[in-house]
Amino acid sequence: MQARERARPSYQRAAGAVLRQGVAVDSPMLFRSAPDVRLDVWLDIACLFKTRSEAQKACRGGKVEINGQAAKAHRQVRIGDEVEIKRPFGRKQRLVIRGVADRHVPRGQARGLYEDLTPKPTAEEIELRRQERLYRAAITPPRAPDKRARRALRKLKEG
Repeated sequence: MQARERARPSYQRAAGAVLRQGVAVDSPMLFRSAPDVRLDVWLDIACLFKTRSEAQKACRGGKVEINGQAAKAHRQVRIGDEVEIKRPFGRKQRLVIRGVADRHVPRGQARGLYEDLTPKPTAEEIELRRQERLYRAAITPPRAPDKRARRALRKLKEG
């Protein structure tokens, strides 16, 4: 019997995956012709947050600004927009959008979606972060005892 080949949707094609406007993934024009996309989607595609829901939470919490204004998750981003993301320990990540895509792309190409303008951390900041990590590790309560430890504690208490 001869196996029939079915046409697969564009998002399932292995080679030459296509975006909504028909530009191939490996094309140099990939990010230039894609339509405007939502901020939370762009943050996820650009690998700045692990998931779209994390990006939405950051937007809701006021951690993301575009062109100096607090941005909501549904805001449309455009090439040239300046994004500032407030990260833990008072760090701020500054970006300029250099391209948009409406579907996930490989991480290497995702880094081409933005230009990172964040200044390098100073030696003082690096030391401060190291001390903060050590402090947090010291004050973190110990884990609950496992089965073996509970049995040992019970033996000590009972005598």
